[in-house]
Amino acid sequence: MKIYDLAIAYSWEYDDDFIEEVQKIFHERGLSFLPISFENLNEVLDKIKNDEISLRFFLDRASDAEEEFVPLAKLIQEKKFFIINQYSNVEFAIDKATMHLEFITNGINTPFTIIISPYKEKKNIELTIEQLAKLGRPFIIKPANTTGGGIGVVLGAETLADVLKARQHLENDKYLLQEKIEPIEFDGKRFWFRSFYAFGKIIHCWWNDITHIYKEISSDEFEKYNFSEMNLIVQKIHEITNLEFFSTEIAFTKENKFIVIDYVNDQCDMRFQSKHYDGVPDNVIYEIINSMADFIRRNNQE
Repeated sequence: MKIYDLAIAYSWEYDDDFIEEVQKIFHERGLSFLPISFENLNEVLDKIKNDEISLRFFLDRASDAEEEFVPLAKLIQEKKFFIINQYSNVEFAIDKATMHLEFITNGINTPFTIIISPYKEKKNIELTIEQLAKLGRPFIIKPANTTGGGIGVVLGAETLADVLKARQHLENDKYLLQEKIEPIEFDGKRFWFRSFYAFGKIIHCWWNDITHIYKEISSDEFEKYNFSEMNLIVQKIHEITNLEFFSTEIAFTKENKFIVIDYVNDQCDMRFQSKHYDGVPDNVIYEIINSMADFIRRNNQE
């Protein structure tokens, strides 16, 4: 039987560079790696079924988007291989309504939010004048469980009519109405961040919510602006979700508060900035890959 230290299932063409670098770094570090794409999916399925292949760790970047990979996901669970970001943990973490309540309970700052029931359950909604005033204008409308690419999100809502219209698009989903958060701007920087939790390592980047451009945070900047509180926030999110790999968005406001905006993204965009203007800085992706290798080596020894 061939045993692989890590397998990654992927279907997105823009993951090719990430997969290639994982393969290269794992080879350099003496770890075996199996990429699973459309091309070899059926072959891998058969070999796992016939106990010709075993996996120590599995990262699924495909079955949430492509039905063809669902049988693989089910088989991996049956075989009890270690799944990075267990499916039950992902299901819990991507429900924005649940995360909102968990974050508040655990002392994590979030935007003022009103959670409303699915349109199919209750067509009419009742909001007080006080609630609407606290939301402000414009406000954000976002579905609780539909993730990726801003699907169903309305960034510039102004009225109740906007809410009624938006929630009919995904009528089985809860919706969140959130105040629009504006970060401070200082030293020519917009204080909005995307932070990664990667296998025990926490990495923060400047991330402009308007242009979607990343920039690495230098160690001098980290000390100068005293960003250490963000480490505590991301660590706490990890403890709440039990995910090994995710990103979150954090803004720093004029009230001197770090506020978590986009709670948990379990599928992190790993496009290299050297090839895509709005990609992740190359050094950050390499840090993430090496941290994943450290995690696997560490857990293989236990």
